[in-house]
Amino acid sequence: MTDESTNDDPQDAIDSQGERRRKELDDRIFEHNAGDEQEGIPFVGAGPGNPRLLTVAGKELLEEADLVVHAGSLVNSELLDEYCDHAELVNSVGKDLEELIPLMRDAYEDGENVVRLHSGDPAIYGAALEQMDALEHEGVPTYFVPGVTSAFAASATLRTQLTLNEVSNHVAFTRPQGKTLTEAEDHISEFVGMGDVTACIYLGTHAVRDTMDRLLEDGHDPETPVGVIYHASWPDEDVIVGTVGNIADKVEDAGYRASAMVVIGDAVTGAGYERSFLYGDWANRGADSSDAASEDEASSD
Repeated sequence: MTDESTNDDPQDAIDSQGERRRKELDDRIFEHNAGDEQEGIPFVGAGPGNPRLLTVAGKELLEEADLVVHAGSLVNSELLDEYCDHAELVNSVGKDLEELIPLMRDAYEDGENVVRLHSGDPAIYGAALEQMDALEHEGVPTYFVPGVTSAFAASATLRTQLTLNEVSNHVAFTRPQGKTLTEAEDHISEFVGMGDVTACIYLGTHAVRDTMDRLLEDGHDPETPVGVIYHASWPDEDVIVGTVGNIADKVEDAGYRASAMVVIGDAVTGAGYERSFLYGDWANRGADSSDAASEDEASSD
């Protein structure tokens, strides 16, 4: 690797990779499935917190790693202790791309097994692709290893589904307006207004009151259920259930300003849903409908 490459601006690399994507698809899209062993640096989702919610693929990669660059306190220290105690650990918090990219590139080129460990799933608000593009521009292959995102852990904790027949047909992963999202880009009110959408709000614990105030100002039902799950699946997990009208007071009384998943919609309580066709009428139609039922079940996963 030349000195010129070492001094490459990560933004130039991101722009270059973006332009390449506009022109052609990566051949690896057609060569590998999620979960395959691949060449390069894996960007692994650590899951929501509980080490048992790490995928098998993620566990195997961490156990073989020489260097693990992880997302600091967003990754449960118990997971690091259990699967990474043999590896060099580097906390990525406070480090920019100009520091992270050479660190991972040099270790990989020295023959080390490098793992980039993100919280939850790196595809959801993980800022993973910019790191991957910068590494790819340096000649270092990368790939995703999915993880369990906190919305799914919250659903499990609430003992409900995010989609329920005749209650919620859609799920929106979103976040509130703030430093990185303008007022025009905040669609939470629109999602709630649709009525059959479960809105899962990431990075929004600090903005619960502002979000609920906007929903009330927009005329939404103050009795709409809201669940706030702090540190979903962690040992100190806490669950606060309320409504658009009162959840802000409850969250402020608990003192939470970060690290909670906010779920809005009737699916929070799981009340009022109708029996599905899958194990009803379709199941009783006989062999002719078995393929259609299988396809429906697969599409719901």
